[in-house]
Amino acid sequence: MTSSRPSIVNTSLSTFAPPPASPQSPRKLRKFQSHQTLTSTSFSTFGQPPATQGVPARQRGALANAAPHDTPSDAQLDSAGRHHSRQRARSNSDTGSSLATPLVTAPPKARRPARKTGSSGYFLKRSGLETFLRDGPADGKLLETLQELRLMVLSNKVDADSDGMSTHRIYLWLVLFAIPPLPTDEYLNLVHRGRSPVYTKIRNDTFRTLATDPLFKRRVTEASLIRLLNAVAWKLHDTQNAKPRSRPSSRRKELLELAIDSPPTIAEEPEGDPGREMSGAIGKGAIYVQGMNVLCAPFLYAARSEVEAFTLFHYFVTKECPGYVRGAMDGVHKGLRLVDRCLEIVDPKLASYLFSKGMQAELYAFPSVLTLCACTPPLPEVLHLWDFLFAYGPHLNILCIVAQLNCMRDAIMQSDSPNKLLRSFPPLEADKIISLTVSFIQKIPDDLYGDLVDHAK
Repeated sequence: MTSSRPSIVNTSLSTFAPPPASPQSPRKLRKFQSHQTLTSTSFSTFGQPPATQGVPARQRGALANAAPHDTPSDAQLDSAGRHHSRQRARSNSDTGSSLATPLVTAPPKARRPARKTGSSGYFLKRSGLETFLRDGPADGKLLETLQELRLMVLSNKVDADSDGMSTHRIYLWLVLFAIPPLPTDEYLNLVHRGRSPVYTKIRNDTFRTLATDPLFKRRVTEASLIRLLNAVAWKLHDTQNAKPRSRPSSRRKELLELAIDSPPTIAEEPEGDPGREMSGAIGKGAIYVQGMNVLCAPFLYAARSEVEAFTLFHYFVTKECPGYVRGAMDGVHKGLRLVDRCLEIVDPKLASYLFSKGMQAELYAFPSVLTLCACTPPLPEVLHLWDFLFAYGPHLNILCIVAQLNCMRDAIMQSDSPNKLLRSFPPLEADKIISLTVSFIQKIPDDLYGDLVDHAK
């Protein structure tokens, strides 16, 4: 999370690559070229061709869209600039004269630029986001271009079909988080290590992940979800159990030399001992908590490969919201208290009514805080909301929850038992939630806003 108002997020961009091809089968581990391999063959300056460096972005886009016309080669032109006529002898089945009949080939027609079409066959204009991701920052103005990208996300939806699938969304997220490419082999190595210490816990949760969402079930298999969560668990386990490399002092060196012949204690058990791995994972913090499966689901749904989803999800739980996945879930509980505090400022009457009924956020908002509203369908609207959150900071999810309460205001105020209404929120309307959230930001005092930014650390 960032430490200021939502106009500031990570300010570095990673080299960006064209999207890989779609997977042939969702039940197989998708075998794409790694992002690193793709970017190594792409342009050196964020996809900007060397021949067009320094050219305004609009002109670069026009140049990139233009397709060269086919022209006859030198071998096809004679000295007069005319096409050679091609002749063939008539076959034995042909009637008439046995003389060869000239067959003149028509000059090649100018080929139109390739056009993208949707399922209906209508021409689809290249989106501004696609042009931005292809051309990169103009004239090296990184910060200005990032701000332009955020405004683009805020003012326009990311182009997607009715299922919420977009060719560019996953790369937009990678850019906004400034995540470098990850070699595919690194993910495969984690998968091939087999079951992590929390494998059983993962299997107890994955089968019910967005179980009532047909879009998710049609695209994402339980096996891919298990692989990804298990790989993240191994990665967190390795990080927590890594031995710090420090140079021992002379006194410590003497103690170590004296202890060489002494029997090992529990703390000095061999590193490969499975009991030590389990105790390390529990003592230093959980490597999996219930709810991570739902938080992971949209990443896997939107990504074009498991490697991309793994890279994003691991970064998110370790850099953006590490407090959400620690054993005690401190960040989630802080977020719940912030929901109550923000609601008191934004809508004091509604907050007072809920408090009078004993309805604090801890009783109804825990899933929404932990999963960034991914627990509320429909999934395409969740992805649209995440575009906004990743552009301006995931901490704004707290205000998004307040916005959902504001949308339910009339029904809540007229209900004698609001707990029944708050057991499940109404279907998500991302545009409305984003609009309300932006309007709420100005009402939040600076000290409270600082708490929003820091609550998931």
